[in-house]
Amino acid sequence: MLKLSGKENIWICSDPHYHHKNMCRGVSSWSKESHTRDFKSLDEMNSTLIKNINNSVKSEDYLFCLGDWSFGGFDKVKEFRDKINCKRINLILGNHDKHIYERSSEFISVTNYLEVEIDDSKFVLSHYPMASWNGLRKGWIHLFGHCHLLPSQKLREGKSMDVGFDGHIEFRPYHITEVISILKDQPISGITIPKEIDHHQI
Repeated sequence: MLKLSGKENIWICSDPHYHHKNMCRGVSSWSKESHTRDFKSLDEMNSTLIKNINNSVKSEDYLFCLGDWSFGGFDKVKEFRDKINCKRINLILGNHDKHIYERSSEFISVTNYLEVEIDDSKFVLSHYPMASWNGLRKGWIHLFGHCHLLPSQKLREGKSMDVGFDGHIEFRPYHITEVISILKDQPISGITIPKEIDHHQI
């Protein structure tokens, strides 16, 4: 488990999809408007992603990205990375990150799954939403991406939340204090996960 102090500025996001043509409504070949972002051009979407990250996350902050970093091969991975000021980016691999390996020097860590402790709070980070996770009934927070849920849909049972760009009304990363505040009243009792999936108790 990675241990950090709450004194650090820690940010989290998922699914930037940098340079992903079909995510951009103005040039997408996808038919469903709800699956695209309201940008006229790919350059506009890319530049907004970069601006919104850099306006929030400073050079010495920590940024955890939960997958689907970019499209267009490793050249675009590096291009996007080089435009972000933050020096401490941890990447949890998504389904579109197969070309990024653990040895990648673009990030301080590249993993499929990560548990993080920040003062008294514990987090389970993955690209995909989980039906159950370590510490679910002890109040551990599960953060994920992949689903591109809208702001009104981003919360799930337990302390679980989609932290993708598409679920943030300002289209930016979340500060960890925002996440804790959003999830503080989410109940951990009465969760309807079947016992055959998770038999554990508090």
